[in-house]
Amino acid sequence: MRLPFRLGLRGELLWLVAGVMLVVVGLFSALWLHTRRSNEDARQLSAGAVRELAREGLLSRGQTLSSQLADAATNPLYYLDLAKLGELARATLRQPDVVYVIIHDAQGQVLHDGSGDIPAFGQPMSDPMAYEALQAEGPHGQWSEMLLDVASPIRIGGERIGGVRVGLSRENATRREVEVLGPLQARLQAASNEHLAWILTLLAAMFGIAGIALWLLQRRIVQPITELAEAAGRIEQGRYTEVTLHSERQDEIGELVRGFTRMSEAVARHDRDIRRMAYTDSLTGLSNRLAFREALDDRLLTLQASSGELALLFVDLDDFKRVNDTLGHEAGDEVLGQLSVRIRLAVERLGGQGAEIARFGGDEFIVLFLADDIRASSGRLAEALIEEVQRPLILHGRQVFLGASVGITLFPFDAASAGQLLKNADIAMYQAKVAGKGCYRFYSKAMDQAVERRVQLEEELRGAWERGELSLHYQPIYRLADGRPMGAEALCRWEHPRLGVVPPSVFIEVAEQSGLIEALGRHVLVQACQDAATWKQPGMEPPFVSVNISPRQLRSGDLPDVVASALQATGVAPQQLHLELTETAVLGDEAQASALLSRLRATGVKVWLDDFGTGFSGLSHLRRVPVDGVKIDRSFVADVLRDPDDLALTSAIIAMAHSLGITVVAEGIEAEGQYAVLRERGCDQGQGFWLGRPMPANDMRRAFRDASGQ
Repeated sequence: MRLPFRLGLRGELLWLVAGVMLVVVGLFSALWLHTRRSNEDARQLSAGAVRELAREGLLSRGQTLSSQLADAATNPLYYLDLAKLGELARATLRQPDVVYVIIHDAQGQVLHDGSGDIPAFGQPMSDPMAYEALQAEGPHGQWSEMLLDVASPIRIGGERIGGVRVGLSRENATRREVEVLGPLQARLQAASNEHLAWILTLLAAMFGIAGIALWLLQRRIVQPITELAEAAGRIEQGRYTEVTLHSERQDEIGELVRGFTRMSEAVARHDRDIRRMAYTDSLTGLSNRLAFREALDDRLLTLQASSGELALLFVDLDDFKRVNDTLGHEAGDEVLGQLSVRIRLAVERLGGQGAEIARFGGDEFIVLFLADDIRASSGRLAEALIEEVQRPLILHGRQVFLGASVGITLFPFDAASAGQLLKNADIAMYQAKVAGKGCYRFYSKAMDQAVERRVQLEEELRGAWERGELSLHYQPIYRLADGRPMGAEALCRWEHPRLGVVPPSVFIEVAEQSGLIEALGRHVLVQACQDAATWKQPGMEPPFVSVNISPRQLRSGDLPDVVASALQATGVAPQQLHLELTETAVLGDEAQASALLSRLRATGVKVWLDDFGTGFSGLSHLRRVPVDGVKIDRSFVADVLRDPDDLALTSAIIAMAHSLGITVVAEGIEAEGQYAVLRERGCDQGQGFWLGRPMPANDMRRAFRDASGQ
């Protein structure tokens, strides 16, 4: 039968020594316990004897005082001479340890207690000891926790005419008891400590001898054998560089060590050539996917045994496809080569000893990183990698700007297997993409649920337009000067049969990330143009419809053709169509965006910048990007009545845009005061809940018809 584990020579020696020492410790412990028990018995016997002597002494003294007082008080009590009784009581009270004196008659009524005014005179004794004191036939003592009460009767001719009670404090007796027992207990404790010191000294000596013996066996026999076994394991795993055996010994073990070393060097030479071809990425010189996976598996085995930690950083380049599409694949390869060097240098600069870097495929890199404070260190590394990637690249005499999104997962906190760690890092990287790119995110279990929900939502979104679940609502846009409706913004709504109303902020993001936004954008554009074709305002120019264009639609490059096809199919005049793009979408590639927008404006279509003021552009970009209007972001409009800075910035945008001949639209007007301020500042148009909420196409059509009849 094979044992489930191998004890090993070191373990056997440890067990043997541990067994012997356990027996020795047991014997010494028994001896020590016996000594302590004997000392405790002696202490208890001595304490009992001293305590009994103290009690007997105090009782004898109390009986003497009580008897003497009873004899002296006989005649004064018979003649009820209170003055004499008081004198006798006070004389007794002055005796050491006497707490109280009570002289009473035969019925137990107090006659004197040694005080001046005798407040208890004539009152029966009612304390717990009174009954036995009245029944005493001779000197009788009663004990309480702090007192001794001694009662003696007073008789004349055999007839009891009263009695006396003397109360003595036990405090001095207790103190004397402690004084007597103190030196005895100190001597017993000293003897006990001396015995313990000898026992501990002997135990320490035996442990020292056992430790020296174990150390010698470990150093001379066990350690060399263990090193050989570990070296054999490293050779088996292909970790030849970690085999560093060396020995100056001239015995059999020394010869064995030197033989192992020669064998390891020979095997390593042959293995290096093979691994160089099989495990290196030819483009960047980094490890490839296969090499990294093996390195990760090996590192996890080591860390699981030593309870170590590591971080896995998944680095994905943002918008790398644009480099291949615009500059060619050779330029893309050169970009990957330059960035791989930057990534390697960043890892080395931040203390990446023992780190592994690999090109995982395409524009993806992965870093295995070890550090003490693994979470904080990996966060700093991710920031450094993003910063390195964002620095401009010089390619064929022109600057190329890229970004990177980084996902981080930690071992052993997030997962214990290589496959799960890689999956977690990929999920975290995706969350960094969703967060806006150019950032990093740590993996959390909530991300799994988010990815699952996103995948489910993406599946449901496919075909949602064809199933009639998606529809358009329109929010009217008014001219602020006279309050007349000028047009409306098309807003996509999703009414799912099971999930209910899905917010646009949720499904638009899914559509953008999955690529469904291009097909959805075409449907929205065509439907909006069809609805706008039915909008009429007699005596006025036809109302316009504004449609939001996603950054992905803009990057595709075929937006002018898609718009022209929608206009032709619906018969809407180009002047009735306004396209809304965000600042960040336009400025991501300003040159390409300017060319596309110029083509669109040449057909008569209007172009507006949405959420103006929230990006990184600045007003100066309005001179270089051909737009017809800007929409002031609702965050500025919300605070124009409270924040002077927002009011000043809004006024500056209006003035600058008007100087360039650009229309200004304010979003999010939700109060009459906001409307009044914006109209006063010369804002051209506005929209918001105070002016009108989003409505279906038929309601929007009636709203335009009713407005024309006013």
